[in-house]
Amino acid sequence: MLKSWLNEFKKFALKGNVIDMAVGIIIGAAFGKIVDSLVKDILLPPISLLMGTVDFGNLFFVLKEGAKPAPYFSPDDALSSGAVILNLGSFLNTLISFLIVAFAVFVLIKTINGIREKLEKNAVKQAKQKECPYCCSLISENATRCPFCTSELDVASKK
Repeated sequence: MLKSWLNEFKKFALKGNVIDMAVGIIIGAAFGKIVDSLVKDILLPPISLLMGTVDFGNLFFVLKEGAKPAPYFSPDDALSSGAVILNLGSFLNTLISFLIVAFAVFVLIKTINGIREKLEKNAVKQAKQKECPYCCSLISENATRCPFCTSELDVASKK
């Protein structure tokens, strides 16, 4: 029984879809790090300057003070003293990262769909072809004269 399960798992794991999915997950993890760096290091500094705070990641509100009274200089400082905080900066970082990833996935899917549509149109166009009985070139199904050898084609030569 265990041997049949192992064989079944082996067939499943070696299918192309599973390998493609694994590659996608690995690339996705690496892409997530790039987006995280883009948000924290490139996008948020100008936004934080506009908002008047130097470090956007330190944007938080104290809901209840902890054992050590305020001021708290970072969310970690507040949490270590037992304060209850609303960590808006961390949430905004995550939200912006999500929006960038979602937009990148949208652009990727849109591009793939465009390529797929072109390939399908070409396949339909190729399916509507016939072979010239004189020069054996592929020509339009509706052609009455071969564009390659200029032979006139009769209706009976349609294939």
